[in-house]
Amino acid sequence: MYAIVEIAGQQFKVQKDQKVFVHRLDAETGSKMTFDQVLLLEKDGKVTLGAPAISGAKITAEVLDHVKGDKVIVFKKKRRKGYTVKNGHRQQFTALKITGIKA
Repeated sequence: MYAIVEIAGQQFKVQKDQKVFVHRLDAETGSKMTFDQVLLLEKDGKVTLGAPAISGAKITAEVLDHVKGDKVIVFKKKRRKGYTVKNGHRQQFTALKITGIKA
């Protein structure tokens, strides 16, 4: 059984007991969350599509931790001008564990 759900503006294919990294959510570590924007649901080979979301379907998840992603280097240069700029960025993520899929 799997589902495609929209979390924080992005779509994820999730299964029970799966760990997912999503953009930072405003939630405490250890808290439970529910997501009702289920776009597709597959159960025993039967696929249900939403238009745009399936009514009554919910995904429950537990917030494991707030983490930072890998560093991305942003380097700009203009040739023959002596112009160089180097910046780094680390994206904030929230680690979720999917605890249940309710049809």
